[in-house]
Amino acid sequence: MLEPTRPTVSLPNSMVRVYPVRKDELDDQIHSFPLTIISHRLGELFWLMPSDGSPDGWNRPLAYDQEVETPYYYSVRFDKSLIQTEFTPTARCGYFRFTFPDGKPVILLANRLEGELLNSSSNSVSGVERFNNMEAFFYGEFSLPVEVQASSIKRRMTVVAQAGQKFFEFRYGISFISVAQAKRNLQEEIPAWNFDKIKRTARDRWNRVLGQIQIEGGSPKQKRVFYTSLYRCYERMINISEDSQYYSAFDHQVHQDVRPFYVDNWLWDTYRALEPLQTLLNPEMESDKIQSYVRMYEQSGWLPSFSVLWGNFECMTGNPAAAWLADAWSKGITNFDLATAYAGVKKNSVEGTWLPWRRGSKCSLDDFLAEHGYLPALQPGEKEAVSRVNPNERRQAVSVTEAQSYDDWCAAQLAGALGEDADNQFFLKRAGDYKNVFRRDKGHMWPKDAEGQWIESYNPGFSGGQGGRDYTTENNGYTYDWDVQHDLQGLFDLMGGRVQAEAKLDKLFREPLGMSKYEFWAKFPDASGLVGQFSMGNEPSLHIPYIYDYLGSPWKTQKRVRMLLDTWFTDSTLGMPGDEDGGGMSAFVVFSMMGFYPITPGVPIYNLCSPVFDRITIHLHNGKQFQIICRNNSRANKYIQSIRLNRKALNQVWFRHADVIKGGKLELQMGDTPNEKLGTNPADFPPSNLTQK
Repeated sequence: MLEPTRPTVSLPNSMVRVYPVRKDELDDQIHSFPLTIISHRLGELFWLMPSDGSPDGWNRPLAYDQEVETPYYYSVRFDKSLIQTEFTPTARCGYFRFTFPDGKPVILLANRLEGELLNSSSNSVSGVERFNNMEAFFYGEFSLPVEVQASSIKRRMTVVAQAGQKFFEFRYGISFISVAQAKRNLQEEIPAWNFDKIKRTARDRWNRVLGQIQIEGGSPKQKRVFYTSLYRCYERMINISEDSQYYSAFDHQVHQDVRPFYVDNWLWDTYRALEPLQTLLNPEMESDKIQSYVRMYEQSGWLPSFSVLWGNFECMTGNPAAAWLADAWSKGITNFDLATAYAGVKKNSVEGTWLPWRRGSKCSLDDFLAEHGYLPALQPGEKEAVSRVNPNERRQAVSVTEAQSYDDWCAAQLAGALGEDADNQFFLKRAGDYKNVFRRDKGHMWPKDAEGQWIESYNPGFSGGQGGRDYTTENNGYTYDWDVQHDLQGLFDLMGGRVQAEAKLDKLFREPLGMSKYEFWAKFPDASGLVGQFSMGNEPSLHIPYIYDYLGSPWKTQKRVRMLLDTWFTDSTLGMPGDEDGGGMSAFVVFSMMGFYPITPGVPIYNLCSPVFDRITIHLHNGKQFQIICRNNSRANKYIQSIRLNRKALNQVWFRHADVIKGGKLELQMGDTPNEKLGTNPADFPPSNLTQK
């Protein structure tokens, strides 16, 4: 839960990302500083640490104080030595500045993993780090002449500058191509010794990016939460192009390409809110990111889901690239090769495996899913006989069936855009497969075995076998009762109609766990930020509070979202209720504090909630502005009384992406009492059915 609050210092969507290496944000000792990280949460590359000259300096965590954390600058002072360490980045380079009170500058450099450090002159050093079948390179320069002392331990060195100097700087370039390219990156981005200039440039870059959304009103705390969340939305994906070339781990080749090449995306987490936010704010960058996925498919033969530096990380469930692509295309992002992208989506769906934490060709369980429309679960005590199933992640049978249904609905949208009518109908049929795991007599999604028999011992609140992963993914069945983003009207019908569905949704936020929290979290540690059985701390729950908009009770969405924001998202180290995975949950905060949210990626609309601020101005890349103005807004006045879009009165609680990008003004009159007539006419409900457009 403390991972999201690591103070990663970088430029937006850039290669070099640095933070102090420590156990978590409450650890009072720093182990080292990387020159960059491998991926969000997946380790670091190279090791640097200022030293007081002690012979046991290696692998010695140091207590620290006076820490300053910003997106563009980091500073800390170590307790015993009083050495100050400062850092500021460029896109492909980093710049450290050290202050040694005793006038004895010493820093330690090492490979964290496998590789070599090569001293090239009296004031420079270079190195290579090998990891996951690829290499990272760096070239660095010191501001003073140095003596490099090799360590008795392989791949380590001690760098000593002339005594009597308090200030010592180190600037370096990173490359995934070569040491020579790392040196060119450094020469292009930090050609002179001027730490404060690089810091100012980085600060200006962040101000331009964060200033794309301007807010008025709200408390200072709420503003800090908003802009910190927006900052987190720029940690991924990262552009790894260097002088119009890039190294791709998807075929282990260096490619020439004038378009940027982006990696490091965990789509299961980010397709829901982060990518839709970037589609709204940065459509040109979004098209480059999607085209990067097209390149990955061309190079590897599969469309990735978690595209990290070293290739496709076989993680989580589903075919989430389908949702990302369908959403972007529906919102006018067309500057990518749709036909090739769709070929990758289709191959993943019909030739690839749907098993959790597996990628590649399908197996017998995938054939069963295709034939019967659900992934079969094992009965209690039944031994797993399919070797492809991950022994730790299990089958997650209910969640996989729902993911397949939604992702194939998204595939149908792409097929329709290409005029592939047969494919469109094929995937639309599969989009209804979620119905095969809804048990009407129980009113829940429910696992069943290969014989079509329900798993009678299943408990939606706690059942799930080893680690809770036999039937569902990271959350219990109460969350997955609502994991049907593409066909909510069909889901309500299964539940007995809108009245019954609304009562069930009310109950979700009130239902007790029926056990202690430590017992519950022993099986579902990811299901944090609990409100009843609702989990704010995990991505599959993000859309659930907005479902009231589809049930004719939008005032409940307005009330619930405000409560969730106030409760779980604060301006402190503990300001996230769960592991938000590099922007996946932060984008929910950005959208929700602005007062709208994209509940179904692939459908180009936004659902209204209750804006936190009095005025929000979004500066669009086409030069236009979209404003949201909330009159009489306050903590108490959280209910929308009336809506006007470009001076036209609306009774519906949703609007289209096209309304935003044309620019204009959304005006909301707020009050302290729900308007229980607004958005209650079924004709005004947001669209959510299998044939929606």
